[in-house]
Amino acid sequence: MSDTTESRTTISYQGEPGANSHIICAQAYPDWTPLPCASFEEAFAAVNDGRAALAMIPIENSIAGRVADIHHLIPSSNLHIVAEHFLPIHFQLMALPGTPIEAIRTVHSHVHALGQCRKIIRRLGLKAIVAGDTAGAAREVAEAGDPSRGALAPAMAAGVYGLDILARDVEDESHNTTRFVVFSPEAVEVPAASGPTVTSFIFRVRNIPAALYKALGGFATNGVNMSKLESYMVEGQFSATQFYAEVDGHPEDPGLARALDELAYFSRELRIIGTYPAHPFRETTRLAAE
Repeated sequence: MSDTTESRTTISYQGEPGANSHIICAQAYPDWTPLPCASFEEAFAAVNDGRAALAMIPIENSIAGRVADIHHLIPSSNLHIVAEHFLPIHFQLMALPGTPIEAIRTVHSHVHALGQCRKIIRRLGLKAIVAGDTAGAAREVAEAGDPSRGALAPAMAAGVYGLDILARDVEDESHNTTRFVVFSPEAVEVPAASGPTVTSFIFRVRNIPAALYKALGGFATNGVNMSKLESYMVEGQFSATQFYAEVDGHPEDPGLARALDELAYFSRELRIIGTYPAHPFRETTRLAAE
């Protein structure tokens, strides 16, 4: 295991330089060294083997929903969630320097980005080409040297790969936001009553009738808000379901403590993944919805 001074201020992320995950790393940890990784598994592994101290991982998007595969990787990572961050997502149409927008014939990007920028693709009559990720699409356009190719990517990618931005903020929905969580080898002790907190945990209910209903009843009776509940199969078995959940509050709060005790009684497995400060973006969203 590597443990150097540099690795203690390195944060891993999935994607290429200029990706949205790179942007949020730079915003949230401006003095840290970002470490690009080819996959989520590699980003987690970089923390486990000491090449990075933290991993910045997207977990859900306000339009696309949950990020595929993440919930399967969380239990086996043996890491803890210590923070959350929200990033408004903006896409720029970019191409080789000096290229007029009328010359673009194809546009390359991640499948979600293409789906979130349908209006400009349709208006310009472009052929959409799926790429591995947004920043990677920008790099590929730069390397190809073909003025008929464009990319939909974050503004940072244009600077990284020397492309011109032909149209800014071309996403269809202005509320497009991705939520990221930060993973660490060690849990961070957040004092109770220190402010709004979020607790994330995984559980598997016992194989008895109405187990899930009974397991979750304690959150309702104790007035605990459950903001997320995701289910997914374990090891490809239709009969084995694991749940990832997030609730408002701290495990030492009396109501949440009682709810977790009740959940544990009806579960064959319960593991808290992290308790961390709620990001101020949550309150902004709540007020906007009222």
